[in-house]
Amino acid sequence: MKKREFIAQDLISKIYQHQFPNNQLPPQRSLADKYEVSRYTIQEALKRLMDIGLIYTIQGDGIYIKENILSNPLIYNSMTENSYKDIVSKTIYLKKVSPSLDIQKTFGLEENDLVWEFQRLRIVKYQITQLETSVLPCYLFPDLTPKDVEGSIQDYVQRKSYVISHYITNYKATIISKNQSELLNCKKGTPAMEITNRGILSDGTIYQYSNILALDYTCTYIIPFNKENYEKRQKSMGY
Repeated sequence: MKKREFIAQDLISKIYQHQFPNNQLPPQRSLADKYEVSRYTIQEALKRLMDIGLIYTIQGDGIYIKENILSNPLIYNSMTENSYKDIVSKTIYLKKVSPSLDIQKTFGLEENDLVWEFQRLRIVKYQITQLETSVLPCYLFPDLTPKDVEGSIQDYVQRKSYVISHYITNYKATIISKNQSELLNCKKGTPAMEITNRGILSDGTIYQYSNILALDYTCTYIIPFNKENYEKRQKSMGY
């Protein structure tokens, strides 16, 4: 693990252990001395915490932990820990298609309803990291364009005055096929994470179904202990 990654994870741990009085982190110089690294390494670690929404800075005052952050689950991965300015999307195709029966059921569509299907590469700091194939119902987004696909889909959805509620995400280990390797610029058989995702609006409508192949993928969860669920599982095992 790189030093900046260790420092970022250690600071996150200490934040959740309430080790920083008044929700303020020590100055960068103090952190550099503590971890015996350069200030540049500390800045890189702090940038990671800022990108995932844990901290903010006040010029001339210091580094602060965001209010209420500790009361919510924190989930970040090798994509979301990067700021949007470091992420570029390249559209492979965008087309209207007749949905499969499974997609019809997913979105609750009628037989003649069409969907948008697009595929894009996600590039982080000039390195291809993900191949995404997504489906959106045309009745929700009649004017989707390649430019929209190359931007943030979440921003596009919100610009249409929809309110995003939550996501249902599944992770599965896989290996890259020959065709996928040509798009991702990697070797056939390279290990990857396959991520399927459903985006849900505040009224319960599913607005997006996506399948993502991710290289060098990492994911960190910080969630509260569910005592009720734990005890239920223990009882089911006869403990």
